[in-house]
Amino acid sequence: MSDIEIRDDRAAGRLEAVDGGEVVGHIEYFVLDAPATALVPVHTIVEPAHEGQGIAGSLARELYAGAEREGVAVAPLCPYVVKWAERHPDEAPAADPALLDAAEQWLREHPGRF
Repeated sequence: MSDIEIRDDRAAGRLEAVDGGEVVGHIEYFVLDAPATALVPVHTIVEPAHEGQGIAGSLARELYAGAEREGVAVAPLCPYVVKWAERHPDEAPAADPALLDAAEQWLREHPGRF
């Protein structure tokens, strides 16, 4: 993987992997406010020309690291992030089932968001 910069566009709900000014991958997420604050990744996308370079894993790692820095949980709904978390339990604490339920409810209440 070349020099990929990971940046958080909180307003857009996107954690982006940028290579030479080009967004080559991203995680779409939202911030859940209740029952506790959590980052909720919904989709992970890597541009086809950049697949297999570890970009999705770098994005997932930074999502969890950012949540830890902020003192908030991660409630993953994105299948890729769920699998990544299972493979990296030392970096990705297990999600609280109540947060996962609340995140799924939020998605049902906001059908056009993702």
